[in-house]
Amino acid sequence: MRFADIGKLGKKAADTVGGFLYLTLFGVFIVQVIARFFFNQPLPWSDELVVILYIWVILWAAAFMVPEREHVVFDLVYHMASPGMKHVMSILAHVMVGGLAAWGLPASWSYIHFMEREGTPVLGWPFMWVFLPFALFLISLVCRAIWAIVTHLRAIAEVNK
Repeated sequence: MRFADIGKLGKKAADTVGGFLYLTLFGVFIVQVIARFFFNQPLPWSDELVVILYIWVILWAAAFMVPEREHVVFDLVYHMASPGMKHVMSILAHVMVGGLAAWGLPASWSYIHFMEREGTPVLGWPFMWVFLPFALFLISLVCRAIWAIVTHLRAIAEVNK
């Protein structure tokens, strides 16, 4: 199996998990609306589960599903730069974003792991599992930044040959 095939398989798996999370979020939300407005019996567990699933859906999608080209960026100066300068600007931006994510990862993981002691009010799930996707998001940022830096360095090397 080639590296590209593994990447496609990983992307498909991430999309499947993200789709399942979103579908579950939607289903629980519909149950919550029906219970509250049709039966006048709000379900506390559904409210809590919707919030947890929302956190997971947003961070999972940002980490693994949405390509970098679809993220919101402010690139007015970038588009006015020369091709070589664009590579340099991209490298600097990825060093900054990836570096900040790498710098924040140990403290974030420490806090997420610490929150295993506390449980959610209704379901009683450890908060570690609620906030785990934030650590996955930071890891994804670091990996994407490294990949982009290597790609831009290769492009600069090709231009300078």
